[in-house]
Amino acid sequence: ELPRTAALQILKHCAPVRQAPERELMIEQVAPRDLAAWLQAARADGAPLLLDVREPAEWQRASAHAAGAELLQLPMHSIPPRLSEFDPERPTAVLCHHGGRSMQVAMFLQQQGFARVANVAGGIDAWSLQLDPSIPRY
Repeated sequence: ELPRTAALQILKHCAPVRQAPERELMIEQVAPRDLAAWLQAARADGAPLLLDVREPAEWQRASAHAAGAELLQLPMHSIPPRLSEFDPERPTAVLCHHGGRSMQVAMFLQQQGFARVANVAGGIDAWSLQLDPSIPRY
């Protein structure tokens, strides 16, 4: 596994690898209250993945699962060295605390040729506000 700082640098400064030059980078922003509908529509392209890129201490503090999606908790810095483990054709919604880290990961995945990637706008904090107030806010 890459050291954390090296992996974060890859995420911040990655060059497109498999992206066609004419493809515009546009990340879908999905509010937590709209995630169920996004996952339902995404099922047409395969079993959706909810990728939580927060740190383990954050998962322990507050965690959520969306029905109809596999939940994978993997810290942001672990994504680049494990990229080959992901299916670029699998619909993937990325989640973090407030949506910043997940947006960086979503952009990275799209640059690597992933077909359908969404950012869960507002992250687990918005999830708590919009869907499930039993999830602690931090």
